Amino acid sequence: MTELENENIETFEEEVISIRRVTKVVKGGKNLRFSAAVVVGDKKGRVGLGKGKAREVPLAIKKAVANAKKNMVNVPILKDTIPYYTLGKYGASRVVLRPASPGTGVIAGGAVRVIIELAGIKNILTKSLRSKNAFTVARATIDGLKGLKNPDYIRVKRGIREEDLWQ
Repeated sequence: MTELENENIETFEEEVISIRRVTKVVKGGKNLRFSAAVVVGDKKGRVGLGKGKAREVPLAIKKAVANAKKNMVNVPILKDTIPYYTLGKYGASRVVLRPASPGTGVIAGGAVRVIIELAGIKNILTKSLRSKNAFTVARATIDGLKGLKNPDYIRVKRGIREEDLWQ
């Protein structure tokens, strides 16, 4: 491969957030399968969440990674944090995402932390409310990140100066 082709190949990191054994009861007994939830990100503002099911764990993870790459979200990052406060919702889960000052670090736990770190956000305050289910919390986090708009886009849309944007 040439150097140009090497630059175009995107390198994604992947992290498994949950693996579950699921069963389906049928006439002949129980069918065992595995369900895997995986987060994929490039630490430069792109992150995706995917779910896969198969009879074996490695195959379920492989399917989840492929699904996560299809469901990528672009996250606007401003000074190593998100531009403004947002709330992500999915099912019973609620995730509060707040921008933080430099040096704060990632204040998050579980699935939220994995998603935030793979998105490339270095300073953020989060709070997971109501549900503790790892997959629904992850979906709520992705929903919150998906709703974020770039501050320049907001400024142009409103037709205001940069100084007046957060007033």
